[in-house]
Amino acid sequence: MQTSADPQDRHEYPAHWEADVVLRDGGTARIRPITVDDADRLVSFYEQVSDESKYYRFFAPYPRLSAKDVHRFTHHDFVDRVGLAATVGGEFIATVRYDRIGADGMPASSPADEAEVAFLVQDAHQGRGVASALLEHIAAVARERGIRRFAAEVLPANIKMIKVFTDAGYTQKRSFEDGVVRLEFDLEPTDRSVAVQRAREQRAEGRSVRRLLAPGSVAVVGVGRTPGGVGRSVLGNIRDAGYPGRLHAVNTAFPEDLEKVDGVAAHRSVRDIGEHVDLAVVAVPAEHVPAVVSECGEHGVQGLVVLSAGYAESGPEGRERQRALVRLARSYGMRIIGPNAFGLINTAPGVRLNASLAPQMPRPGRIGLFAQSGAIGIALLSRLHRRGGGVTGVTGVSSFVSAGNRADVSGNDVLQYWYDDPETDVVLMYLESIGNPRKFTRLARRTAAAKPLVVVQGTGAAPQGHAVRATRLAHETVSALLRQAGVIRVDTITELVDAGLLLARQPLPAGPRVAILGNSESLGVLTYDRCLAEELRPARPLDLTTGATAEDFHRALSAALADGTNDAVVVTAIPAIGEGSPGDAELAEALRSAAAAAPGKPVLVVHVELGGLAEALSAAASTAPHAVDRSPAGEAGARATGGDARPVRPAEPPPTAAAPGARAEGARSGGPGAVPAAPEGTRLIPAYPAAERAVRALAEAVRYGQWRRDATDPGKVPEYDDIDEKGAARLIGELLARGEGLTVPADGTCELLAKYGVHVRRALAAPTPDTAADAARALGYPVALKATAPHLRHRADLGGVRLDLADEEQLRRAYAELTGLFGEPEALRPVVQAMAPRGVDTVVRAVIDPAAGAVLSFGLAGAASQLLGDMAHRLIPVTDREATSLVRSIRTAPLLFGWRGSTPVDTPALEELLLRVSRLVDDHPEVVAVTLEPVVVAPHGVSVLGATLRLAPPPARDDHGPRTMPAY
Repeated sequence: MQTSADPQDRHEYPAHWEADVVLRDGGTARIRPITVDDADRLVSFYEQVSDESKYYRFFAPYPRLSAKDVHRFTHHDFVDRVGLAATVGGEFIATVRYDRIGADGMPASSPADEAEVAFLVQDAHQGRGVASALLEHIAAVARERGIRRFAAEVLPANIKMIKVFTDAGYTQKRSFEDGVVRLEFDLEPTDRSVAVQRAREQRAEGRSVRRLLAPGSVAVVGVGRTPGGVGRSVLGNIRDAGYPGRLHAVNTAFPEDLEKVDGVAAHRSVRDIGEHVDLAVVAVPAEHVPAVVSECGEHGVQGLVVLSAGYAESGPEGRERQRALVRLARSYGMRIIGPNAFGLINTAPGVRLNASLAPQMPRPGRIGLFAQSGAIGIALLSRLHRRGGGVTGVTGVSSFVSAGNRADVSGNDVLQYWYDDPETDVVLMYLESIGNPRKFTRLARRTAAAKPLVVVQGTGAAPQGHAVRATRLAHETVSALLRQAGVIRVDTITELVDAGLLLARQPLPAGPRVAILGNSESLGVLTYDRCLAEELRPARPLDLTTGATAEDFHRALSAALADGTNDAVVVTAIPAIGEGSPGDAELAEALRSAAAAAPGKPVLVVHVELGGLAEALSAAASTAPHAVDRSPAGEAGARATGGDARPVRPAEPPPTAAAPGARAEGARSGGPGAVPAAPEGTRLIPAYPAAERAVRALAEAVRYGQWRRDATDPGKVPEYDDIDEKGAARLIGELLARGEGLTVPADGTCELLAKYGVHVRRALAAPTPDTAADAARALGYPVALKATAPHLRHRADLGGVRLDLADEEQLRRAYAELTGLFGEPEALRPVVQAMAPRGVDTVVRAVIDPAAGAVLSFGLAGAASQLLGDMAHRLIPVTDREATSLVRSIRTAPLLFGWRGSTPVDTPALEELLLRVSRLVDDHPEVVAVTLEPVVVAPHGVSVLGATLRLAPPPARDDHGPRTMPAY
């Protein structure tokens, strides 16, 4: 046993074990190693634990800890004995420890790989998922220290703790002896344990956002004594939106006798509020925010919206101020939206919260909206309000979050909330940066399988206020990876809204076949051309002529929707003049009724200067939209608008979003010229002012629909009997022992790749003509002579390669040519290699990117492909279906499949090579980069002619590790 004179540990304090976590109820806690300085905290914690919990922990009455106990539980070597604590407000709320044991159950050291584990959770915090989070973290620590198995002894009555272990998803064994349940489980993550961990992560993070969006009470801190100012404005916005919860105004400068401000209870401090507060909106200068946060934390506030500026966006000093703000808030278990935030909105009838700087409440609807920028958030809300001069029609918002510097709550958190939010059918996100692309891609893939996710991603440098992991991948590559995850990736906020309106109002198309009809031949042809440009399959446009009546439109649309050769219909309309021409309301009703009779196909309208038609098509917006069935059955049928939502009178749009013209106002107010509202439950038809915008939105919906269908069978990661995973691990360990990170020598590279069935053709060094001749005789003619110097490697266009050398005479002549052109052999590093069968030269690469994770890339070799950037990418691990699509994704793929009469090459062998490289990188995170170049794909088989490989120590934690919040 360690004595007080012993060193604290055999290792440095493992700071990377510290982590903030979101608990089951949405609150947060900090997990960190227990040290000798925690004696008083441990004693205080133990005093607050019930006698029953103490009995369950020690199997006997144990009212207090002895000095010996305190010493034992606070002195760890961080290898064989480790203790972790979960803290809130700096105080312990739970602890966990492991002790390494040998086969005899006695204390041991490495190489013993089993440890006993035990927990203790304060009664007030039981049921919050603290023990589950601690188990994830102590298991990760144990694996890092070479422990592969945990054992735990639990009293049968301690059902909660038994459930913690059994629900974790690890492979386990249970036995019962001497009145004690003994549980043993392997710590190697399983598919089930990873699924359990991610389900818990989703529930916890989703609930943490729900607590912010649906608070029972709100305090606005920084409400001015006179009208105007940020705090007073937000207070008015909350009140005017009809928020039904308790609302409080706070300002230290309020007179002591002031009871109300604008009809809202006034207080000089959050501490003075005589009831619980769920959400605090902070609008005070940055230097006063820490004091406000401390007050809120001590009062039990659950979350903060910090509108105050002066943080990371202002430079290094502000960045440190932001870090301190997050650390302070998390120490009290609070989450933060902001700082420098625009605010949040929830239009649900029972909430109606407008805790933002938006002067008007958006109309209720089914679109979730996230923007990091307040200015972009305003623009998006305005676009969704607008009836004319852009995308027409009204589609409401379920919730809106503008996170500012997103120091804590980010797009990932809000995505977790929207994933199972029954009020949200479509998610629109404007992301200036992605702080954790690996996690975002994972969450996006899961969300997109349930509801559309449309994203505009910034292309420039991340704003100063955003903490973003460095990435070596091009912006186009990251965008491609997002698309593979089901994200509908668009370039502008106009396209964001265009796609969102279609997806919120119409069913997904079953394919790319498009019918076009309308009263303008030229507009129909323009729409046809745009469909071809977007790789859709349009039918010849049906011209109804400018004299078409509403009945003509109804008949034509009904026929197009009934035609089994069409998957979607685009209606084009221009103003018609003359007696008998349909009015706006008449035409809108004709289109709506025809679409309602065939609800399984999407309908879009392209209109030219038809504000009245746009008003008519969106008239049903006077009724709150209803839930959409996005199940496969629902997509096959109508995107129905039934449900429990009741009509809600929408708020008037702000001046920036108001529809121009008296006609629109009349329509809204029911005055002259008003268009009758569509019957409740009628499917709204989106209208667009330009053919290219409508077709682009439709094309995105078609691609997304195809992704949804493909996602039902993503394929599998194949197993290969000849892979030697353990042998590869041993070799990697030996290679890493030579240095922290290294480019593996050629022989080591070939040996490691061979363990995964990837065989590189031998290349023998040829420092002289004679050694070149010897190498050729050993390999057998014909051979190739290559210069491998960095400036010539893989550059056949520079003349550093000589092929098909049939005998020694040709070899010596080629050797003389190379040295004559490029200099001495020492600079050229020539090698001799046996010729491979003729085929197509390709490149296979895998890299561990610090932001995106493991990425597999494929393309054709050569300057042309490199110049055009013609590489395709997939996230590792790659499935068999993904390998097939990867090969076919590059623009030059026809060269592999018999282009212009050439012989098709062996793409199945190429796909197998890709899968083997993917397995290598996925199985061994130490492999941070692999390049196979060139890979010659012949009509039968593939030949890897060159390979480089780089190793580095694996990261302490990755996305497969325990749940953590971004570090500050």
